[in-house]
Amino acid sequence: MRSVSRFFKTHITLVALIVASLWASSAAAAPAPNQPTLPIPALNFAVGAAEGPQDVALTIQIVALITVLSMAPAILLMMTSFTRILIVLGFIRSAIGLQQTPPNQVVASVALFLTVFTMTPVWNEVYTGAVTPYMQEEIPVQTALERAMAPIRQFMFKQTRERELSLMVRLSGGGQPANQDDVPSMTLIPAFVLSELKTAFQMGIVIYIPFIVVDMVVASILMSMGMMMLPPSMISLPFKILLFVMADGWNLVVASLVTSFN
Repeated sequence: MRSVSRFFKTHITLVALIVASLWASSAAAAPAPNQPTLPIPALNFAVGAAEGPQDVALTIQIVALITVLSMAPAILLMMTSFTRILIVLGFIRSAIGLQQTPPNQVVASVALFLTVFTMTPVWNEVYTGAVTPYMQEEIPVQTALERAMAPIRQFMFKQTRERELSLMVRLSGGGQPANQDDVPSMTLIPAFVLSELKTAFQMGIVIYIPFIVVDMVVASILMSMGMMMLPPSMISLPFKILLFVMADGWNLVVASLVTSFN
């Protein structure tokens, strides 16, 4: 859990710095005691003419940086175990027959924290091998990026199936790679996502089987009793929930998900 604590410490520090800077700026521009004070500082955004090519290049860099930052969460989530965990949890809710229980926010939050749990060893390697040396100005940016991608690529290669990787290599139009280092990250990432989808669907099918059996038994009993107008799902729902709880389903599913990445 050190990576989680480092993550929260970093964000808390940034928030504290921002609040302190806003407080200092508002205190420096504070009006006289006899004038009313505004607790919220005003923000002004203006668009003006560029004084030179450097201003235009800086503006383009800022726009590109904002674009990358907006896409970074989605990219990072697709390169982790989040996809498989979220889909399997969604299969559980559908197999039981519950529409909005647990809610989508709860399912996504559980998947996010399980992702942090499973990816902690990888993020520790990234932090110790790339982030810490870069923050101490021991290595340049390019070296830090290469060191940061190495553990992530190793994790994705471990979870990627050979068939999906061969498909993406063939679709990329490049030559046959001699080893894993020759496979570009832009080819590895979609192959990893396809493998995660396939694995998640296979686990979902296994989860569906016992609940389908319960539905078939309940439907057969209702038909034999002549209760054809009564929806079988209404009767089977409490039995499926009871089966899932008595079998300690959440622990079994979480244990299967976590161990599937080892």
